[in-house]
Amino acid sequence: MEYETLETKKEGNLFWITLNRPDKLNALNSKLLEELNRAVSEGESDPEVRVIIITGKGKAFCAGADITQFNQLSPTDAWRFSKRGREVMDKIESLSKPTIAMINGYALGGGLELALSCDIRIAAEEAQLGLPEINLGIYPGYGGTQRLTRIVGKGRALEIMMTGDRLSGKDAERYGLVNRVTPLSNLEQETRKLAEKIARKSPVSLALIKEVVNKGLDSPLASGLSLESIGWGVIFSTEDKKEGVNAFLEKREPNFKGK
Repeated sequence: MEYETLETKKEGNLFWITLNRPDKLNALNSKLLEELNRAVSEGESDPEVRVIIITGKGKAFCAGADITQFNQLSPTDAWRFSKRGREVMDKIESLSKPTIAMINGYALGGGLELALSCDIRIAAEEAQLGLPEINLGIYPGYGGTQRLTRIVGKGRALEIMMTGDRLSGKDAERYGLVNRVTPLSNLEQETRKLAEKIARKSPVSLALIKEVVNKGLDSPLASGLSLESIGWGVIFSTEDKKEGVNAFLEKREPNFKGK
């Protein structure tokens, strides 16, 4: 597919999506949201792709929504803009394939909300992360109020949103906002290493893990545990389960097919 505001690259079982508006710090506008929606669908529908990685070109992962549009938005337009962005983030979160946000620089506002919609976040030590919308007299509108709270807890989420302060990569790791940090020079290497490790696992199991965790998170504990048991039963009907058990017993590496 052809894109104007981002680039895609297939590398073995990995699918890279790179936001490509470096002169605007990869700020999200309507066109980029539309193309990001198409790009993640491209990765999701390709049977050879097992992990999707999202990053940004230049010194920013994504600096948030394009603020130059804000003065032209009516309240109804603003609601639709928020709803559209949130729908894209929801879609990323609900993909059956694992997603990794490779945070190479600024991840602010909608950019951080994009990273929050991914399963795993790896940040450069030099990265800056935050939800500074409060400084504009507004608040996060792409899911940040909900996803950040679930990831770092209510107290820290409120502090981040109420102050608008930026966190360094190391502070974000300390808060539990990112899974790990690494020097920028090693970021792509570390991200690829983790993505390739995950890509060698059973695609069926990975998809079910995501489904059970995401659905169970908003359910009573008993419901989540029940969902876990049902999914565990389903996984025993797969070829990947047979391959994994046989490989273990035969002392060899498994070759999962996603079936």
